[in-house]
Amino acid sequence: MIRRLFAVAATLLLSVAVQAETLIDNVNGMTFSKDGSIQRFSGLVIADDGRVKQLLDRKDKRPKNPQYYYDAKGMTLMPGFVDAHGHVMGTGFGALTLDLSATRSLEEALQLVRDYAARHPSRPWIIGRGWNQELWGLGRFPTAAELDRAVADRPVWLERVDGHAGWANSAAMAAAGITAATVSPPGGYIEKQDRQPTGVFVDNATSLIAQVVPEPRAVERDLALAKAQEIFLAGGVTTMTDMGTTMADWQSLRRAGDKGQLRMRFISYAAEIEEMTAIAGPEPTPWLYDSKLRMVGVKLYLDGALGSRGAWLKRPYQDAPASSGLPLLNSAQLRNKMSRAAMDGFQLAVHAIGDAANEELLSGIEEMRTSYQGDRRWRIEHAQILDPTDIPRIIATGSIASMQPVHQTSDRAMAEARLGPDRLRGAYAWRTIVDAGGVLAFGTDVPVERVDPFAGLAAAISRSDAMGEPFGGWQPQEKIGREEAIRAYTIGAAFAGMAEDRIGSLEPGKYADFILLDTDPLLAGPYEMRSIRVQQTWVGGSRAYVQPEIAR
Repeated sequence: MIRRLFAVAATLLLSVAVQAETLIDNVNGMTFSKDGSIQRFSGLVIADDGRVKQLLDRKDKRPKNPQYYYDAKGMTLMPGFVDAHGHVMGTGFGALTLDLSATRSLEEALQLVRDYAARHPSRPWIIGRGWNQELWGLGRFPTAAELDRAVADRPVWLERVDGHAGWANSAAMAAAGITAATVSPPGGYIEKQDRQPTGVFVDNATSLIAQVVPEPRAVERDLALAKAQEIFLAGGVTTMTDMGTTMADWQSLRRAGDKGQLRMRFISYAAEIEEMTAIAGPEPTPWLYDSKLRMVGVKLYLDGALGSRGAWLKRPYQDAPASSGLPLLNSAQLRNKMSRAAMDGFQLAVHAIGDAANEELLSGIEEMRTSYQGDRRWRIEHAQILDPTDIPRIIATGSIASMQPVHQTSDRAMAEARLGPDRLRGAYAWRTIVDAGGVLAFGTDVPVERVDPFAGLAAAISRSDAMGEPFGGWQPQEKIGREEAIRAYTIGAAFAGMAEDRIGSLEPGKYADFILLDTDPLLAGPYEMRSIRVQQTWVGGSRAYVQPEIAR
């Protein structure tokens, strides 16, 4: 009798184990195998722990009686995107506050500010982001006097699209105590005319205004995080690499994790050394919340951006001969910060856009490697303008080029104006880096760009924008193939974040993070690639997003 009870119990346990499986069938599946090649499959079996159990060919037997069965009806299934560089709370707040990213003229932007202020008469400050004077055809920065035409009765503070400059009205400057006597801080500058501040603050000077802007409340941060997750999942992003996590950001992420509200994964790089040690302590955190959250390193800024002429160049700007940009850290500061992080095993991710900044960072990495050996995976964030002679140093140091393909199409005309035609050979040099044996990790830099990895893939394979311009591609010798571009957006980005053991591809034992698409990106041309729509997004074997038209 007892033996029979044991047999019945064993049968029930086996039944439960089998019943817990999920089968996604009839898919046009693709992933990367261990050797880096494309692997095709038609069915995906997910274990009860949310990990991939088996990839099935059409001839393979299907599990009997899976707990959940989904017929994908031929949709393309591929690993979810691992965005190698984004800003989580900036995305959420950008969606909840004033967004100027679609404006194409100064007057259009001022009207949006005016309308937004009218809709929110009780808000003490008007906060927003996304303006880009290059798209407005101004040929200069906007001014506080112009912003005063829209709102003069309360402070207005608007971040530039790249986050490296801000635009204030007179009330905001008054609140911050900005006068003609205010001195530009190291690593930043205050735009002035006839010694008077004009209303634009670049790089480190933005802190002069930002420090008096009211801090968001915890409930507002949590709303921003929830909104950001909606945006990411709709774009097919199952893991976001957060570049610049503050203590307040981390607390919001932890609150969401405690409540079971982390719908996707986050790889975190602290905003500064002090934030890193306060949050993680003596070493990178373990994976938390079933591998939904981990702080792995720190993000540093070495220079600014091309748009605000803050990128640090070896030679002066073509369109501003008096300036070569702004180093935000001197050599000693950079090395001290790198050493402080590396000594406790934290990964370094350093923003470097200009060729001088990239050269300086590579010199720092070369020095650090003598003291801090092992698997460090030094990250160069953006690596936009490289001296071609420095590219072999990226490979020699084992550094990762963490780049954003859409920046090339967005910045093309500006890069030509800023640099001149004879200095473009190392600009957005994806093909050269790959051919030299380097590792690419692709991201969107959201909210600087939209969360649209397919637009990034299209840019990577064509070097042309949504209108197909320029014909044949800009610097077309730097195009890469579809497989290479998808790899950079999945397993390459996972590798860059020290997470390739659990995400980035659909191998047995890794998490079942994937997306279902209406078009196969390996067969799509650049125009068609930009039109691909995410039908569903799954994280850890559970559906996290369904395209609204399907859900109805």
